Formats: sequence, structure tokens, C-alpha cells
Amino acid sequence: MQRWQPNVIDSQQPGGWVVVHCKQHFLADSNGVLFPREWLKKQDLPILAEHGVGHFDGDAVYLLELEQPADMSGCAWQSLRQFMLQGDDDIFRLLSYATQIGTWASQHRFCGSCGGAMQHIPGERAMRCLRCELQHYPRLSPSMIVLVTRGDEILLARSPRFVSGIYSTLAGFVEAGESVEHCVVREVREEVGIEIKNLQYLGSQGWPFPHSLMLGFHAEYASGDIVMQVDEIEDAQWFSVHDLPPLPASRSIARYLIDSYVARCLGQPDPVLPN
Repeated sequence: MQRWQPNVIDSQQPGGWVVVHCKQHFLADSNGVLFPREWLKKQDLPILAEHGVGHFDGDAVYLLELEQPADMSGCAWQSLRQFMLQGDDDIFRLLSYATQIGTWASQHRFCGSCGGAMQHIPGERAMRCLRCELQHYPRLSPSMIVLVTRGDEILLARSPRFVSGIYSTLAGFVEAGESVEHCVVREVREEVGIEIKNLQYLGSQGWPFPHSLMLGFHAEYASGDIVMQVDEIEDAQWFSVHDLPPLPASRSIARYLIDSYVARCLGQPDPVLPN
């Protein structure tokens, strides 16, 4: 049974817990990220908004969105990615949802059509313009990540933004009007210049980037030679499953795609994708 359940909660109700968010980071102390709500709201914090986001172990959880990070004794700010790698799936799901809601609400305080003030619609996860009645709902930006294989070889690449030495799978955002499958083919062609075939969907993971949902695929090499995209790829190579370079963190979907294929090649048990 999942400990975390997202839903809309009336922020006028007393009690519950809060998580504190600002710019993809959450406040945490030695006990974690859940703070007593009534106590924390009495602290001197630059609160931008409050949102009821769901229940954790049956208790109501609220999000406090701050205008800027604030210092509190015994607390530190941690990125959403850090929480993803720590291993508590329920906490990560809570924070992943909370950061999406907080980012969406802070970016829609004013109407993009007429500039009027937006107001939260009671009982819904929606914002409505008081002037022109335009409504906005939380959005997702789908992205794809793909492992390309050729027999017992896998194609891995490095972006200039990666941690030194790390190689990973190819990824990119879905463009307007295209399917995820078309995005996979296009991104592979753009980033490394090869063609792929036999595309297979393997799973998805909420990604620690605003509005992102990462859709994972496996594809087989069809044709072409590696031609790296300038400014996006600094190195790309075929690696034997018996001799791999340093890889992404174990709880990432990129690592899951790699480990799944390696396990299949070596006759090992299939890994589990962290949700």
C-alpha cells in the first residue's frame, strides 16, 4: 500500500504537515521534510502561497511555496534530485508532486492572456483568471530517454553538463505535434546521427525537472555511423556490456534501461524501476 496519496485539500483546515519548497529545493532537518504545519507557519518565512497536496500515512500534507530560500536553524535545503537518489519512493513521489504544483501555481499567479490576477478554484487543481475566466491546470512536459543496442554493445554518450566521466543514454523533450515514438527517432538521429528500429517502451519516471515525465525506451541499431551533435554531445561510443564506463545513479531510469539490457545479455535477474 502506498503511503502517499495526492488529492486536493482545503488549506483553510487546521493541522497537518507541511513541506517547504523553493526553486526545486525542499527544506529538511534531521527528521526529514515533513514539518508540523501550525508551528512552521509561525516562523518568519517569506511564504508566497499554500496548497493542500494530499495525505501521507493518512495525515493531511500541505505545500508552503516560498518567494526565496530562507535559513532555519538545524535545517538545510536539498534538491529534488537528491531525494530521488536517497531511496524513499513514497517521499520522492510526494515531493515530485509538490514541486510540480508549487511551480505551476507560482508561474500562473497572473493570466498569460489578459494579465489579470489568477485565483485558485476551490475543490479543483486549477487556476482561473478573474477578468477573462481563462483556466489553467497543471501541465506535464513529456520527454523520452532511450537505450540503443547493437548485439552485446550499447550506445552511451556524454553531455558537457554531465558529471565528469559519466556516460548515459540519449534523451530529449517531445516537440509539439509529434508522438513520443517520433521524438525518439528524431533525437537519436540529431544527437548521434544513426537510425534505429524495433522501438519498445519499458517504463516511465517522474523527473526532477519542472513539469517533466520521462518515458523510457529500448531501440535496436539500424544503420549509420556516430556523428555527434555539436554543443549537445561531447562523446558517444559503443560499449560492450562486459566493459562499461561509469554510469548514472542506480535509481534513475537511465540506469534502469542499461541494467535491464545488461541483465538480459548476461542471464541475470531483471532490475526493478524505482517509481
